Amino acid sequence: MAAPGQIVLVLQGGGALGAYHGGVYQAMHEAGLEPQWVIGTSIGAINGAIIAANAPQERLPRLREFWKRFEQGNAFANFSTLLYGIPGFFAPRLPNPGGLAAPVGVDYASYYSTAPLRDTLAELVDFERLGEHTRLTIGAVKVSKGEMRYFDSRHMELALEHVMASGALPPAFAAVRIHGEAYWDGGVYSNTPLEVVFDDEPRRDSLIFAANVWQPTGHEPQSIWQVLGRQKDIQYASRADSHIARQKQIHHMRRIIRELVKSLPPEKQETPECRELAAWGCHTTMHVARLLAPALASEDYWKDIDFSAAGIRARWEAGLADTRRMIERAPWQAPVDPLQGVVLHELSARTGG
Repeated sequence: MAAPGQIVLVLQGGGALGAYHGGVYQAMHEAGLEPQWVIGTSIGAINGAIIAANAPQERLPRLREFWKRFEQGNAFANFSTLLYGIPGFFAPRLPNPGGLAAPVGVDYASYYSTAPLRDTLAELVDFERLGEHTRLTIGAVKVSKGEMRYFDSRHMELALEHVMASGALPPAFAAVRIHGEAYWDGGVYSNTPLEVVFDDEPRRDSLIFAANVWQPTGHEPQSIWQVLGRQKDIQYASRADSHIARQKQIHHMRRIIRELVKSLPPEKQETPECRELAAWGCHTTMHVARLLAPALASEDYWKDIDFSAAGIRARWEAGLADTRRMIERAPWQAPVDPLQGVVLHELSARTGG
């Protein structure tokens, strides 16, 4: 299937909810829509690294292997995860005699150790190949300054530490150092790294598959437990709607600038002042195919640590079904308003769970 520009895959953070990403990628792979650029935060960065650092024929098997390793038994799976961690992902640290106030340093101030994840990623991600053919951008936040940082394979060599840092969600996981600076999970600051595409230079026509796993809208909670779950959804949905609305406005203005410059006499267009103003214009079109993981009937506050076999399977299958439907519709092939630079496509209704 032909795409209207570069194919970009944007993956939101969300722990166990990231199994949805696997289904999204599977549908893209089946349709021959291999991403040329993958952008991810937290589990999105981990899934993204597996995709970007492997040959197309190896990506899906390695994603499946990654998620297969973390499957837990369905009975009391969340309790088991809290108590014992996830083999190959994280393990509980030994209790510190000094308690929560013990000054152990940011490198060890966490409930769990992610040393097992290092070994898993070293096996499934070919870091020598990372960014060789597929661009990868990973979000993490600098602990000391509270600043978001996007590490981009187009501008630097990415390593295991970059992926680990993007998934270092406090206080469960400790910060990871990159060139001496401590970094936490990018989801602490912005869990939906869609803005990276819009801010990229030079701007290019793009087909962006944005895989979101948190629910931006929901019912009013009726209990404290439901309040905690709804609060987490709102926090990690991360203002995706407002990002897109703002970018639609900005790109509309860029299109207007372009048209205004074209209406000027040729001699006026050639002046340095006009050239500088014209640089703010834009002719690119960005199609955003937004995919939203469904809320499972059994979900609660702990859904992002639901590594049960049933939960992983349900989310993977949902991502596969949603993306197949989106690709079958291919709404980006329809004509668009020439003044519209960002076009949002969503599934109108969900058919089935």
